[in-house]
Amino acid sequence: MGTVSLRLATPADAEQIRAIYNYEVMHTVATFDLVPRSLEDQKAWLASRTGAFTAVVAVDRTDEHGEVVGFAALSPYKDRAAYRTSVEDSVYVRRDRNGEGIGRLLLGELLQVAADSGFHAVFARINASGEASIALHDRLGFHLVGTEREVGRKFSRWHDVVVMQCLLDGPHRTLRLD
Repeated sequence: MGTVSLRLATPADAEQIRAIYNYEVMHTVATFDLVPRSLEDQKAWLASRTGAFTAVVAVDRTDEHGEVVGFAALSPYKDRAAYRTSVEDSVYVRRDRNGEGIGRLLLGELLQVAADSGFHAVFARINASGEASIALHDRLGFHLVGTEREVGRKFSRWHDVVVMQCLLDGPHRTLRLD
């Protein structure tokens, strides 16, 4: 991991983030989006990322241009006021960089941001076939709390989603950053 560092995403990262995300849209079930994002959509998404919901990028420092190899963000969990202490995470790593620990680095940073921002719980909603993502979340203290059966339809198939949760504080804390 010595060649990868994290920083806040900037508008200049929009195209590289979009390329990573759109690959997942077009080729995988890591996201249930069906339509690739335009550059304008990606810029608007980045512009909406503020405070605790800021996007973070993993950058390969061996590349002279600081190539983005992954990104992550926290989002509000639900709109209703009682849910304001809970957030949902999103982590995406460029496919040719999977298995290098970049996802762990990004998710660890999100958990620290969430804890520093006073959130109590972080949720992950993961396609049930996403074994690597489930294992990543498990390693960092998430626990399976449920399965939503056939809630998404993509590539002419129904997909289940597992819901995982990490508690950041209190007597049932599950956060692990070691």
